[in-house]
Amino acid sequence: MKINNSAALSFKGGIHPSGDGKNLSSAKAIESAPIFERYFVLLGQNAGKAPEAVVAKGDAVKKYQLIAKASGFVSANLHAPTSGTVAGVTTIPGPMGVPAQAIEIVSDGLDEAVEPFSAIEWQKADNKVLLDRVAECGLVGMGGASFPTHVKLSPPPDKAIDTLIFNGAECEPYLTADHRLMIEYTDPVLEGAAIVGKILGVSNIFIGVEINKADAISELQKLADKYGIKIVPLKVRYPQGSEKQLINSITGREVRSGGLPMDAGCVVQNVGTAKAVYDAVVKGLPLVERVVTVTGEVVAEPGNWLVRIGTPVIKVIELAKGVTANPGKLILGGPMMGFAQKSFDVPVSKNTSGILLLSKEVAVNYGSGSCIRCGRCVSACPMHLVPCLLGCAIEGERYDLAAANHVMDCLECGACAYICPAHRPLIQHMRRAKAEIRRRNAK
Repeated sequence: MKINNSAALSFKGGIHPSGDGKNLSSAKAIESAPIFERYFVLLGQNAGKAPEAVVAKGDAVKKYQLIAKASGFVSANLHAPTSGTVAGVTTIPGPMGVPAQAIEIVSDGLDEAVEPFSAIEWQKADNKVLLDRVAECGLVGMGGASFPTHVKLSPPPDKAIDTLIFNGAECEPYLTADHRLMIEYTDPVLEGAAIVGKILGVSNIFIGVEINKADAISELQKLADKYGIKIVPLKVRYPQGSEKQLINSITGREVRSGGLPMDAGCVVQNVGTAKAVYDAVVKGLPLVERVVTVTGEVVAEPGNWLVRIGTPVIKVIELAKGVTANPGKLILGGPMMGFAQKSFDVPVSKNTSGILLLSKEVAVNYGSGSCIRCGRCVSACPMHLVPCLLGCAIEGERYDLAAANHVMDCLECGACAYICPAHRPLIQHMRRAKAEIRRRNAK
């Protein structure tokens, strides 16, 4: 299937990274990972407050059993990825570069499971029943933000939501997990999307997919009418999958500065979350596994694997037959918005879309050259900011000037840093400024 690029939708700004690396794994079917000896289920793997452990050292657990309960509305339950014994709550390397708390489970190799929740006939069910199931099963946004799904599907009464958009763009270089999910789990993705539409009470449902995934678009279009969903081809443009850019590309609406998608009458979810909603409602299964792309120039056999939450990254890399050379950088996620890691012991979380091992030749260590005022970053910024001005202000610790020029609207997409000929560490500057502004505002 070939799609005319001129017919595809897009937004103003952004970039098109050359050599996006998707060819390394895009044709590799999803494989199921085996059961490993130990799992480390991070407690803090959702936006908001971390759940509280409800198991202790020595407890026997089974797959799908609740092991940590949401502590408040903006929190998410955690469930055991397999059967075994709890070794305790331990401190391990976290994905954000600081030590993190995790429930360690020693597998018994049996993979015995508790009874799943009862299946719900969602077409006839009350919306609150569906929303409660989403919360019970610990669903979060699987595109990266990890915001608890039940919260996102509970907009305030004064927010009139008329449009639901699913992100199938997967615009990050190298990543192909969502691509394979849409091809291999087409019906569950679409049915999950329809369930979310019912919860929100909207019939205007879209799935946006970049045209470099023509096979996924074709498969989705075969079944989309069955669920009343529209499949929208999008131009290959980074960051096409960002919420505000998706909304603009598909609906033409603008999300105001400092605003949220719901301010534009929209809710945006990831296609991986749609599949998780299907599993929770139709199969009664909590979120204990996800598809992860393992890729990079130094990976022996890049591919896509269905991996249990809590699996150490080193074990997932072993599924790809290890590396052919010492990597220059280990990243969880994609190269643009992912986070570099200093340990191979960090575990897979609900939002781990990829494990990327860049070669030393490809990995970039940014310098701090002087801004040459070329304006490339201004053209690339999808939020229409002036990154060169912001970078200089932040270097001078003029956080007031950075705030006045809307640094808090920065997506941290990395487009400005990618396009900068002086290789300035602009994203690090933006993150530092946002953290400092939040600190000052909290006083």
